[in-house]
Amino acid sequence: MALVVQKYGGSSVSDIEAMRRVARRVVATRQAGNTVVVVVSAMGDTTDELLDMADALTDAAPAREMDILLSAGERISMALLAMAVSQLGVPARAYTGAQAGVLTDSRYGRASIVGVIPERVARTIQMGAVAIVAGFQGINEVEDVTTLGRGGSDTTAVALAAALNADVCEIYTDVDGLFTADPRIVPTARRVEILSSEETLEMAAHGAKILHLRAVEYARRFGVPLHVRSSFSDKTGTWIYDGRRSGPFVPPYIPAADDDDVASTPLAPSLGTGGALAAAGASTPAAAPATGASTPTTGAPATSTPATGTTPASTTPDSHADPAVRPQVDAVTGRVVAPQGTAAPTGPSVHHSHMSAISHRARSRPRPTSKEEHVEAPVITGIAHDRSQDKITLVGVPDVPGAAARIFAIVAGQDTNIDMIVQDVSAEGTGLTNISFTCPDGDSAAAMEALEKARGELGFRSLHFNPAIGILSLVGAGMRSHPGVSAKLFGALSDAGVNIHMISTSEIRISVVVDDAVLDEAVRAVHTAFGLDAASAEAVVYGGTGR
Repeated sequence: MALVVQKYGGSSVSDIEAMRRVARRVVATRQAGNTVVVVVSAMGDTTDELLDMADALTDAAPAREMDILLSAGERISMALLAMAVSQLGVPARAYTGAQAGVLTDSRYGRASIVGVIPERVARTIQMGAVAIVAGFQGINEVEDVTTLGRGGSDTTAVALAAALNADVCEIYTDVDGLFTADPRIVPTARRVEILSSEETLEMAAHGAKILHLRAVEYARRFGVPLHVRSSFSDKTGTWIYDGRRSGPFVPPYIPAADDDDVASTPLAPSLGTGGALAAAGASTPAAAPATGASTPTTGAPATSTPATGTTPASTTPDSHADPAVRPQVDAVTGRVVAPQGTAAPTGPSVHHSHMSAISHRARSRPRPTSKEEHVEAPVITGIAHDRSQDKITLVGVPDVPGAAARIFAIVAGQDTNIDMIVQDVSAEGTGLTNISFTCPDGDSAAAMEALEKARGELGFRSLHFNPAIGILSLVGAGMRSHPGVSAKLFGALSDAGVNIHMISTSEIRISVVVDDAVLDEAVRAVHTAFGLDAASAEAVVYGGTGR
């Protein structure tokens, strides 16, 4: 039996029928012999609608109250999905981020997770129910609600998967995985079957919107296998994993034909407590569903490791299981304790149930340990693009030691993230240079204001702002060992008549800044130049407004 954390985005739960479809998938996963934790985003455009209402009332909404407001969307989704799953005969409990133990700092609007203590979630799944958690939110040290910013639900899902030591974190969206380019721009983009964390980080950092950068970083740090899939089909999707996890890893099996729509998948009868093990052919006590034993994040105590002793325990109200057969849970440690008169779960019995379930997953196969093992794989993984950046240029900066340090200290003081930086060669005889950098469009106004105030101190001549830019990034392993990659990239852009403003490189990436008006054309030209086009359209965008 596997412990599976599933995350569903807004387009996957956009309306009641979509909610029912997700519930059927959750139940199918549960009845296939898996323990399931679900993280859900707000329905459709709910978050944007809440933002619009706040904007209609005030142009300076307090950050604390905005977090309370924006967290409401995910709470609605979690409650409705729990109802939908329960209606299909599988017990489910809904939890806010705070109730799920997601602890954050106090940066309202873009808080960072500082620890996860998923005690109530662990108890729920130990009792055989599905835990459904509101994504995008947590609680800070003064017990205020906080939100995690863009991509926060992805980060919530990965953090819970790490804390619970889940076998996999499935990220469900409205396309069938990660593609060589955005299928909304390049209809002939190809699905990428396997990606390393490093490649995925570069793609996410430079505009690939299927996965958020923070979630990928979290998964890489804690060795969480990611599986990016569509909630509208049962196609394979994209696996992201580096093989750094201890012990064997086998992708979990979802019973359906690869190309079948999940809505047509018949549901098995409800299994109830312990039924997952029975379906997998295991003969293990009811307490054994704690296969996903807790390996906590920073500061999080273990919450779901099976106990072999007789630690005093108290029953928990967080279960729909039959009180006569449900295991008990130690209220302090969260460890499973077998009901009186039954055998306590042992390491061998839990291992046996796990291996029995794996043997029944006919379509599962071991993951390779890294992308580099695919020696014949294409060098280029894909092309990411980003329209969320602005360019700021300081003209006539004195070319003296410490000038750049002072400039970026001022920018950092505004909590502004920097992506690309270019400094020109000092003009002969002038002792002056130009410095350009890109930053997120939400940070640029504060950075511009701070730099303008410091003009006298910094001594630059003028400050230029350009919001109409786009960034194209070519990502792939082994690019340095394959000559001609840069030449082909710049040749393709030249042939398409695209001018380049800035260039940045890393071990596995080349990024260029171009005019926003030609970004789509540039992506298509580079995609074709590197032979990434599929013979026919592979990508299907099932939902989502792109708002």
